[in-house]
Amino acid sequence: MQTAEIQRRWLNFFEQRGHTVVPSASLVSDDPSLMFTVAGMVPFVPYLSGLVPAPYDRATSVQKCIRTNDIEEVGKTPRHGTFFQMCGNFSFGDYFKEGAIRFAWELLTTSEADGGLGFSPDDLWVTVYEEDDEAFALWQQHSSLPDDRIQRLGKDTNYWSTGQPGPAGPCSEIFFDLGPEYGVDGGPATDDDRYVEIWNLVFMQYQIADVKSKLDFTIVGDLPKQNIDTGMGLERVAFIKQGVQNMYEIDQVRPVLDRAAELAGKTYGAVIDDDVRLRVIADHVRSGLMLIADGVTPSNEGRGYILRRLLRRVTLSMRLLGVNGPSFAELFPVSRDAMQDAYPEVAENFDFISRVAYAEEKTFLRTLASGIQILDGAIEAAVAESKTGTAASVDGDTAFLLHDTHGFPVELTLEIAEEAGVSVDRDVFATLMQEQRDRAKADAKAKKGQRADLAVYKELRGLGETAFVGYDSLVHESKVLGIVVDGAPAVEAREGQIAELVLAETALFAESGGQDSDNGVIVGDGFEAEVLDVQKPVPGLIVHTVKVTIGTIGIDARAETRVDADYRRGATQAHSATHIVHAALRDVLGPNAHQAGSYNKAGYMRLDFTHSEALSAQTKSEIEEISNLAIRSNYAVVTREMALDEAKAMGAMALFGEKYGERVRVVDIGGEWSRELCAGTHVATAAEVGMINLVSESSVGSTNRRVESLVGLEAFQSFAAERLIVQQLAGGLRVPRGEVVARVEDLSAQLRAAEKKIAALEAAKLAERVPELFAAAERVGDITLVSADLGTVGSPDDLRGLVLQLRDKLGSEAGVVLLAGTVAGDGAGKPVVIAATTAAAREQGVKAGDLAKRGAQVLGGGGGGKPDLAQGGGTDPSQIAAALAEMRRTLEA
Repeated sequence: MQTAEIQRRWLNFFEQRGHTVVPSASLVSDDPSLMFTVAGMVPFVPYLSGLVPAPYDRATSVQKCIRTNDIEEVGKTPRHGTFFQMCGNFSFGDYFKEGAIRFAWELLTTSEADGGLGFSPDDLWVTVYEEDDEAFALWQQHSSLPDDRIQRLGKDTNYWSTGQPGPAGPCSEIFFDLGPEYGVDGGPATDDDRYVEIWNLVFMQYQIADVKSKLDFTIVGDLPKQNIDTGMGLERVAFIKQGVQNMYEIDQVRPVLDRAAELAGKTYGAVIDDDVRLRVIADHVRSGLMLIADGVTPSNEGRGYILRRLLRRVTLSMRLLGVNGPSFAELFPVSRDAMQDAYPEVAENFDFISRVAYAEEKTFLRTLASGIQILDGAIEAAVAESKTGTAASVDGDTAFLLHDTHGFPVELTLEIAEEAGVSVDRDVFATLMQEQRDRAKADAKAKKGQRADLAVYKELRGLGETAFVGYDSLVHESKVLGIVVDGAPAVEAREGQIAELVLAETALFAESGGQDSDNGVIVGDGFEAEVLDVQKPVPGLIVHTVKVTIGTIGIDARAETRVDADYRRGATQAHSATHIVHAALRDVLGPNAHQAGSYNKAGYMRLDFTHSEALSAQTKSEIEEISNLAIRSNYAVVTREMALDEAKAMGAMALFGEKYGERVRVVDIGGEWSRELCAGTHVATAAEVGMINLVSESSVGSTNRRVESLVGLEAFQSFAAERLIVQQLAGGLRVPRGEVVARVEDLSAQLRAAEKKIAALEAAKLAERVPELFAAAERVGDITLVSADLGTVGSPDDLRGLVLQLRDKLGSEAGVVLLAGTVAGDGAGKPVVIAATTAAAREQGVKAGDLAKRGAQVLGGGGGGKPDLAQGGGTDPSQIAAALAEMRRTLEA
């Protein structure tokens, strides 16, 4: 049975039994505490927790999920995958244990011919919580299982909670028995891999408090509504129904594995390490495909970093299988074909998906090439050091630098070093990695603590959805429903305090869709508050962060929201300008230039878009001209509300990564020229935007570019400032405005020629000192040492050139050159030291890197390099003599 067929049967079964079919939510979670949708229940958490009233009594879904916390286990076990699909059925105060157990048994054991999954009851086991007599009795009633295959287990396996105060309850798990050849008898209680968990039924029935751990808590009562949350692992059921050994061999994954094996000339099943790599490739390609389809693009932080890591692990695994060149163009189309039956959007958007993936692969292959050069140098140094009797080893700092700065996988560092007979200091590397993780955790914790816990808003959201009335009015009277101070509910907010206010309605726009929040005030009888921020911490709830400037604000007080009209005018100009620039980009670059993020506020907008090459000056000018022609043409701006399907049928652009409800707002500028789904505020006609000044274009990743523009009055002020600069330059240079550029270029050319001549004279002057410096050489043990402070030098390159001349003059004898100076020009006042060694000196264990490092430390800086040539610098030129002395002492030692 194909995986997509299992999905269809699941949804059909529950739809026929009164469940609303809910499409899979995006892999990008709405929950601000989660990076991704990590479980099938995540989109339903607001309903299950009571934070938001459920719009249906029963629901079912097949939810796309991503988990990467155990990424290192991928490929090594039959069941670990980063992307997986969770089939769920949910009840919000409707049916409870009896219904959940009855539905599960019916779907699993009904024959395939009758629309079920066709499992034999003889292959199934069930577990229940050890104290849940009700669930045990219901399984006896609704299944044909003997009592010994309904096992009672403890809280550690059969009790669900979040580990926080709130809903909790027992659960019942259904297992498939692979057979005696896979392990021991005794059922799931043995915790043996022979028994595969395929379905978990969670019975949310209690409220818990005093939570010390997931196992230690106090039940304080029953929930007002008893809920059902179940999850059946689609991939697990698929590999059982398809008669294969693991999830990597099912129909949605195996084709990629086979293509990778073909490219590498490997036979799956022949070598364990190769099999693991092939599974990693198959899993990660599918995960990458699905993440990009949901709008995630590679970056160095957050979700983009996870995607980048997955894609780079594919490249690394292919390399370890012997494929050093590009492979994504062979692998991603195969994954697309395997997934499009269940997810047609991967085929519809494959042009975008492939461009993102292929560009990332190209970038990483360049990274690998540069990383190998650095590693080769480190290995060469380690081999040279080993000649002195020490073990050849690449230091952990270098391995970490390659990993952290250059994105070079430590696995590849280990492999290349091992091939060269050199070890890697893994202890130091592990220490540095742990320090980095600790910093990341501390940063995440700090960010998490910047806003109240979401549980604080549960009661407030339960009072109803905050109505935004600011499209039509900038002033609106409402009522204070809730106050939060220092992350906790409060009955009042006093003068001078920072507080969060929840109102029944508001005219103030909450930050969303790239548009910053409004400025304004909230006033009432005896109080006034300055609005600092407006956000939506949970769906449907608008929270105003304010500073109380006058009086005290209490619950139920009448409050008037007043939007700063000037700021709102600028914000609408900027948001409409974003749509105009987006349309202009697509006019110039073509329809593949999709928006990939935006931010706009009064006077400013930025727009990220999918494009892999920098824009030429001519292209930027063309985009700016089209944008301003749209303003001059005074295109009509029309906003309408309609059903999402109707909007898409009209050609309204739904942007990657954005989430939309069943009802959406469509904004047209110039009719079909710009038609986007957007809940932001906009001008009435394009002419109200005023002016767009495109001030910047830059890269924000291998596949995305960013344009930034000033808008309206700020755009005019920028043009006026540039005009004044040109006027001043023209006056100072005594040329007409039209000749300023040519005159500046001429002066720059003259300056470069003069600087080149001066540098040549200074280099020649330094070269004249070679005989003098060589004559002053002295013996330090068996080493000939040339050491001097040269005073002011033009650049470190000048100093390095002299060092190399002196080393060459030393010839075959064991010699060391140590020169220092103070750099003039751009690096004025900064001291530099350079050390060089001859081959004979290096054979005695003398390393230029060690000498430069010691000298640089004295100068208040750092340095290092290869054993033959190294450089250091610092901040204190008065210590040059001391630095040279320290380097000499190091040599003497």
